[in-house]
Amino acid sequence: MQKVTFREWSNNYRILDFDCNRLGRPGVDCYCQHESGAAVLQLQFLINEGALVSASADDTLHLWNLRQKRPAILHSLKFNRERITYCHLPFQSKWLYVGTERGNTHIVNIESFILSGYVIMWNKAIELSTKTHPGPVVHLSDSPRDEGKLLIGYENGTVVLWDLRSKRADLRVYYDEAIHSVDWHHEGKQFMCSHSDGSLTLWNLKSPSRPFQITIPHGKIQRDGKKPESCKPILKVEYKTCKSSEPFIIFSGGLSYDKACRRPSLTIMHGKAITVLEMDHPIVDFLTLCETPYPNEFQEPYAVVVLLEKDLIVVDLTQSNFPIFENPYPIDIHESPVTCTEYFADCPPDLIPVLYSVGAKHKKQGYSNKEWPISGGAWNLGTQTYPEIIITGHADGSIKFWDASAITLQMLYKLKTSKVFEKQKLGEGKPSAEIVEEDPFAIQMMYWCPESRIFCVAGVSAYVIVYRFSKHEVNTEIVSLEVRLQYDVEDIITPEPEIIPPFPDASSQLPSLKSLSGSTNTVACEGMMKDSIPCLSVKTRTVRMPPGYQAELVIQLVWVDGEPPQQITSLAVNSAYGLVAFGNCNGLAVVDFMQKTVLLSMGTIDLYGSSDPYQRQPRSPRKNKQFTADNFCMRGLSNFYPDLTKRIRTSYQSLTELTDSPVSLELERCKSPTSDHVNGHCTSPTSQTCSSGKRLSSADVTKSNRRGPGRPPFRKAQSAACMEISLPVTTEVGYISRRAMLQQLHGVSTFSHDERHYAANTWMDKENRENTFSRSRSSSVSSIDKESKEAITALYFMETFSRKNDSAVSPCLWVGTGLGMVLIISLNLPATEELRQTEPVMVSPSGTVLTLKGAVLTFSCLDCMGALIHPPYEVWRDPNSIDDSEKTRKRKLVMYSPSSSQDMGDHQFAVICSEKQAKVFSLPSQTCLYVHNITETSFLLRADVVTLCNSICLACFCANGHIMTMSLPSLRPMLDVNYLPVTDMRIARTFCFTNEGQALYLSSPTEIQRLTYSQEMCDNLQDMLGDLFTPVETPEAQNRGFLKGLFGGSGQTFDREELFGEASAGKASRSLAQHIPGSGGIEGMKGAAGGVIGDLTRARLALDERGQRLGELDEKTASMMASAEAFSKHAHELMLKYKDKKWYQF
Repeated sequence: MQKVTFREWSNNYRILDFDCNRLGRPGVDCYCQHESGAAVLQLQFLINEGALVSASADDTLHLWNLRQKRPAILHSLKFNRERITYCHLPFQSKWLYVGTERGNTHIVNIESFILSGYVIMWNKAIELSTKTHPGPVVHLSDSPRDEGKLLIGYENGTVVLWDLRSKRADLRVYYDEAIHSVDWHHEGKQFMCSHSDGSLTLWNLKSPSRPFQITIPHGKIQRDGKKPESCKPILKVEYKTCKSSEPFIIFSGGLSYDKACRRPSLTIMHGKAITVLEMDHPIVDFLTLCETPYPNEFQEPYAVVVLLEKDLIVVDLTQSNFPIFENPYPIDIHESPVTCTEYFADCPPDLIPVLYSVGAKHKKQGYSNKEWPISGGAWNLGTQTYPEIIITGHADGSIKFWDASAITLQMLYKLKTSKVFEKQKLGEGKPSAEIVEEDPFAIQMMYWCPESRIFCVAGVSAYVIVYRFSKHEVNTEIVSLEVRLQYDVEDIITPEPEIIPPFPDASSQLPSLKSLSGSTNTVACEGMMKDSIPCLSVKTRTVRMPPGYQAELVIQLVWVDGEPPQQITSLAVNSAYGLVAFGNCNGLAVVDFMQKTVLLSMGTIDLYGSSDPYQRQPRSPRKNKQFTADNFCMRGLSNFYPDLTKRIRTSYQSLTELTDSPVSLELERCKSPTSDHVNGHCTSPTSQTCSSGKRLSSADVTKSNRRGPGRPPFRKAQSAACMEISLPVTTEVGYISRRAMLQQLHGVSTFSHDERHYAANTWMDKENRENTFSRSRSSSVSSIDKESKEAITALYFMETFSRKNDSAVSPCLWVGTGLGMVLIISLNLPATEELRQTEPVMVSPSGTVLTLKGAVLTFSCLDCMGALIHPPYEVWRDPNSIDDSEKTRKRKLVMYSPSSSQDMGDHQFAVICSEKQAKVFSLPSQTCLYVHNITETSFLLRADVVTLCNSICLACFCANGHIMTMSLPSLRPMLDVNYLPVTDMRIARTFCFTNEGQALYLSSPTEIQRLTYSQEMCDNLQDMLGDLFTPVETPEAQNRGFLKGLFGGSGQTFDREELFGEASAGKASRSLAQHIPGSGGIEGMKGAAGGVIGDLTRARLALDERGQRLGELDEKTASMMASAEAFSKHAHELMLKYKDKKWYQF
C-alpha cells in the first residue's frame, strides 16, 4: 500500500480502488498489478460500465476490464514525449482529459484508446504577456454549470477556464502560491484551491481578478493585523455542499510548522466548527463519498475514506463527533508485527460462531452504528466450503484468530497474553531478569487443539501459558510454576562435580503450588549472580478474565547460576492426558496442567540413558561460574529482525561480511540455499557449532563487555515479517554453520560454556549480515562429540507401542532432536478419572531410540490400514459454567479419531520426517519399512502430515522453494513443484500446511499469502472469486425547472464526439503516444468459461434489469397516451366552446 498515490470511488456500485487493490463488500477483494511494476498515479472509474482507467508512473494509461472475476487490461496507451501528471473523466463520458508535465492537455477516446487531435497547448491557455511557464497540470475538471468549459489548474498558481467549443480561455486567475488541488461548488459559480502555504482560496467566476475569500485554517492570527503565518501545504481539498446544512470543506495537511511532533491529520470544516482527526500513519489520499454522481447537484456527503500508508479508515460525516466505521477488511493484520502463524482447515464448525461471539464483546466502542458504506460487488462461497481458521502471534504478545473460510479473512477474536504478567516499571532500582529489552511478550510458538479448545503459547521470554476456553467471565488468581531446565555435563576438573540425577526426588519434581511467579530468592545487587528467578513476573492479585480464552497455568523457565533460560524450541499439549511438554537446547520438561505439577525436567542426554549412540566429551571447566547477564548469548526476537536504526556494532570484525547488493542476492537465488560460499560444498543434516571453538582471552572478554551494567545485548523486537536470514560465518572454518540455521528458526542458542563469551560478540557481529540465506557444508558425525547440547525440535503425544514386543498401545510422548534422534517417553496415567485428579502421572524414558538424518520436524501415526490416528483429546466443556450438571460432568475422552477403526490391529505405522529424509517405521517391531531421502542439497523448513481428497500425505516445503508431497505410508513422491525460493526469514518462520491441500505464509510484513496444491480447489477457485461488477441502475438527475435551465442554472450538455472526433479534430501525432493492445479479451473468455455461476448470476441480473426497464417503458408509454387523449379531449371541448363566437366577444 505504500505505492498508492490516488484512488477512485464508483458511487453506483460502491467499489473502492487503490493501487490495483479493489475492495467492495466484505469478501469482494481483488488484487492485480501492472507488469511494469510502476507506481500508480491515478485511477478513474467508468461508472456503471465495469471498467477502470489507471495512470502509472511510466506515463502509460491502462484500461481494465472489471466485468470478469480476474480483471485484465484491455488497452494501454504509452506517452512517449510527455509525462502524465493528472487525469479526469467526466461522468457518463467516453473522453478522458490527460494533463502533462509540459502543461498541455490531451484527450483520449476510452472506447478505442486513441488520442484525439484536439490538444490544449499551455501557451494558448495562458496570456501572451506571460513570460514564464505555468508548470505541470495539477488539476482538470469540467464546469458543473457547463460541460463545455474545462477548468485547468497549473502548479505555479494559474487557473484557466477553457471554452472547448471556441478553443479559447474564458477567464484566468493568478495566485502567488503554488496550487495542489482544486474543487468546484456544485452550482459552478465558485471553486476552491489549496496552496503550498497552507491557505485555501475561494474564487468567484464573476470577479476573477482576486480571491473572493482567503483562509489559513491552522495559521496563527497576528496581533498587528498582518496575514496569518504560513503553514504546511494543504495537499488536497474537497468542497462538498449540503441542501439542509453548511457545506463541508475537507482537507489534508495544512498544520502549523511549530507542531512538528503532531501526527498526520485530516481537517473537517463544517460551518464554524473545525475538527482535526489525527491519524496513526501518514495520509496517502482521501475521498469523500456523496449521495449523487452528478456534479451539478447538492453533493450530500456522508463519509470520507482515508487511505493511510498502513491502514484504511472510513469516517462517518452524518454524526457530529465523526466516528469511524468498523473495518471488515484485515488491513490491520500487522497492527503489531507478526512473529508466527498457524493454519487450521476443516476444523469443528461451531468454533467460528463461538469465537466471533466472544470477540464481539471485546471490540472497541465508539464505532459508527451504520453499515460499512463500501458495499459493491458480490462474492460466492463456491461448492467446496469448510471452516478455516488462521492464528497469528504478534510481537506485543497478542494473538488473533481469523476466519479464513472460502477466500475471506475476518478477525474473530483477539487474545492478549501480556495481561498475565506485571508491567516492568522503569526506575524502580530493582535488577531486571528480562532477557529481551523490548517486546518481552512476543509470541514464539503456538499449539491449538480445536476439539478440546485447549490453547498453548510459548513466548520469547522462556514461558509457556496454557489457556482454557470459557463462555463465562471469572475472577481468579493466576497459577504459575517455575522450572529449572539447565543441563550440566560433569566437570572433569571440579573436585565436587554437580550431578543432576535422571529422576530428581519428589521435592524437586513437585515444586510448591503458588499463585504468583515472583521470585522468592533475594538478589543483593546488580552485580550478583541471578539464580532461580523467572524472566517476567506474573500478576499476584485476583484478575478478571473475560469470556474467551482464560489462563489456566503459567510455566516459566528460571535463571540458573547466572545463566538465562534458553528459548523454547518445541511445544505440544494433550487435553486427554492433561499434559504439556516443551523443550529447548538444554532438555525436556513435562508438566501436568491438571494438578499443576512438574513431572519431568531433564537434560537431553539423560533421556538416552545407556542408549546414547554418541560418545560425548565433557566440557572444559569454567574458571568463574559467576558471570553476569552481559555475557550470555541468549537471543531475543531482536536477533531475528533487522533494525537499521539501532544496530549494535562491535569492534571485533571476526566474521566475513556478506553484502545485500542486488548482485549478491541474485547469485544467492541461483545457488542452492545450502551451498558453501567458500568451498562450494553442501550441508549435511547434522548440527555444527557456530563458533570455531576457540576461547577468548580475558582482555577480549573485557572488550566485549563495554556496555552499561545490567544492560542485555538486545534491541527492539521487530516482526518476523521483515526478517531475513543472517547466519554467522567463521573465519577459521570458512562456512556458515548448520546449527546457526537452527538458532534462527527456533530462537535458541546452543553453545557450550567455553563458547559463550565468544558467541556474545558473534551474535552482535552477525547483525551486519542480515540479508543472506545459505547453509553449511557437510559435517561429519565425529563433530558431534564437540557439542554439549542437543535441542529438542519436535514433540508429539500419541497412543502407540513404546517398546519392542509390546502387546498393547499406551500413552507416549515422542521426542525429536536436532541431531536426528527420536526418543519415546512412556506415560503411565492413573486408571480412573477420580485417581487422575490425585495420583501423579509417571513419566520415564522407554529406552527406545530411532535415528534419522537431519533435525526432526514432525511425527504422525497410522493404523494398520493406513488411516491417520489422531491424538486422543478431551471433549470441550465449560470450566466456569453456571450449570451444575456441566461442572460435575465427567471428562469425556476421545481416544481415537472417528475416521479410524476401533480395532487398531496388532501394529501401527509411525511417520517421522526430518529436514533431510522421511521414514516410516512398523510398530512395535520398530522396523523401518520405507525411507525417502527428500533432499541432498537443501533442507526442509516445514513438514506436516495432512489429509487431501480423503487420503493421507506428507507435505514438505524445502528451502530451495520446492513444495513436495508424498503418499503414506509408502512415501511415494506425488508432487514436486518449484514454488518460491526462500530469500528471507519471514517465509521460513511463517510457512505452514493444513488439510485439503492448502498452505500459507507471510509474503510481506502486511500480507498473508494463501496457496493450494489441490486440483479440486483450483477447479473451484474461479467460482469462489467475487464479482467486482454488478449492474446497478444509474440514478436519474434531478428535474430542473424551465426558467432555471433557461437562465443557466443547470448543466449544459454538448456533443463531445462532434468536437473531439477525427472528423473535426483530426488525428494526433503518432509519435506522441503508442497504443498497446491488452489481453483482457482472452482473460475475459477464460473467466467466462470458468465462472459458470457468475455468468448465470449476471445473466439473471441483466434479464431482470431489462425486464424492469421494459416495464418502465410500458408505463411511460401508457402515461403519454393517456396525456395525449386528455389533451385531445380538452382541445376539442375548447374548440366547440368558441366555435360560434365573434372576435369582439373574446
